[in-house]
Amino acid sequence: MPARPALRRPLILAAVCAAMFMIAVEATIVSTAMPQIAAQLGDLHLYSWVFAGFLLSQTAMTMVFGKLADLFGRKPVLLVGIGIFLIGSALCGLAWSIPALIGFRLLQGVGAGAIQPVCLTVVGDLYPGAERAKVQGYLASVWGFSSVVGPLAGGLIIQHMSWAWIFWINIPVGLVSAALFVAFLHERVATAQRHVDIAGATLFAIGIAALMVAVTELGNGAVAPMLLAAAVFAAAAAAFAVQQRRARDPIISFALWRRRPIATANLATLLSGMSVIGLSTFLPMYVQGVMGRSALVAGFALTVMVLGWPIGATVASRVFPRFGLRRTLLFGAALLPLGAVPFLLLTPASSPLLAGSGSLVIGLGMGFLTTSAIVLIQGSVGWAERGAATASSVFSRNLGSTLGATVLGGVLNLGLAGSAVSFERIREMLDRPDLARAEPAVTAALSGALHWTFWGIFLIAVAALLAATRVPHQASSGARASAPK
Repeated sequence: MPARPALRRPLILAAVCAAMFMIAVEATIVSTAMPQIAAQLGDLHLYSWVFAGFLLSQTAMTMVFGKLADLFGRKPVLLVGIGIFLIGSALCGLAWSIPALIGFRLLQGVGAGAIQPVCLTVVGDLYPGAERAKVQGYLASVWGFSSVVGPLAGGLIIQHMSWAWIFWINIPVGLVSAALFVAFLHERVATAQRHVDIAGATLFAIGIAALMVAVTELGNGAVAPMLLAAAVFAAAAAAFAVQQRRARDPIISFALWRRRPIATANLATLLSGMSVIGLSTFLPMYVQGVMGRSALVAGFALTVMVLGWPIGATVASRVFPRFGLRRTLLFGAALLPLGAVPFLLLTPASSPLLAGSGSLVIGLGMGFLTTSAIVLIQGSVGWAERGAATASSVFSRNLGSTLGATVLGGVLNLGLAGSAVSFERIREMLDRPDLARAEPAVTAALSGALHWTFWGIFLIAVAALLAATRVPHQASSGARASAPK
């Protein structure tokens, strides 16, 4: 049995927060700068892959690094992840073309695939159940803070400095985080011989990457690349299943994933990720293209969700010792369809406050659900499985985001298929919200199509609630203490 980390929890927690901030701020700060980056580097048709590439490699490597953290300890895997992420960040700032930037973003994503799940695992090691939930609230606040700071920092950097600093700003933060881990995170991992399932890890990464490419290309309407990626996924998945049965220490424990508390919590997490990415993608489109409001108003309508998330996580950490993890998780899951109802009621004349109210409720629900799910999962296993179990939750949410964007994007496409409105005309309306009231036919077509996506979000949220009801009652006591003595 490995010795638990030394009691230097505040400094280790500071290192965790710094490392998580790098990952959390990445999406918002890069999205703010990407128009200027694309204008300088060209290849606008590859624009979306700057974001998709990062998520692809992060998701593909999450489970692999979670397992490695169980085999070799948290610190070495974290330091390797931070090193890869910082090298990727440095190279992104030196990118000479969009394809080069995409390649370096893939490298960044590999590092993020180690940092996020292993940081959460460190929290699970350091804190017992009740305290663990409170710290999850702190980490949710890091994500909320980054969503506000990211666009502001991105705008300031683009205005006054080279866009390369969008990526290079990670380097001092990462170095400080790594130094704190080196100095204060002490582990004694069992010296028994370890067997790394390299073949299984490789097949898993290839399979998940191919799956995400297939899903992304399906959303883009590219049939041939989608079929090729789907064939690669099928072949890799079959080979992976065979390899896991043969491996002495498989990279993915099917027995772990089949445990009811983990399986049901991960299913609820995956579905909640699908609903949230749908809201993040399509609510701003409705506020701008249908309601005729500015991008600033659309941003505020969505930002309240990000503010509600850490509030929900903080409240959850305070109430679950009294009501239990299962009830807390169920409450959060119930808030998701409740928060989706206002989007079903939106009209071109609606106030943005109606959209904001739904975003706030969904944010609160995500705070309750995700905090309870991660504490429940971590409390269901011992030290030797906690890295893989935690990674399974992160993996489920990331995969849900990819699936949600594709499924709901397909719903939008089907909704627009029966109209004579072109996608180019919709893009013009999004660039100029004042056109929304000048062209009622286009507005009506977009409104109708987006309402189908809102119904999709609502139904997925209901499915997340149903999945949460399958979490077993005994899981409420799963958050057993594991703090260092």
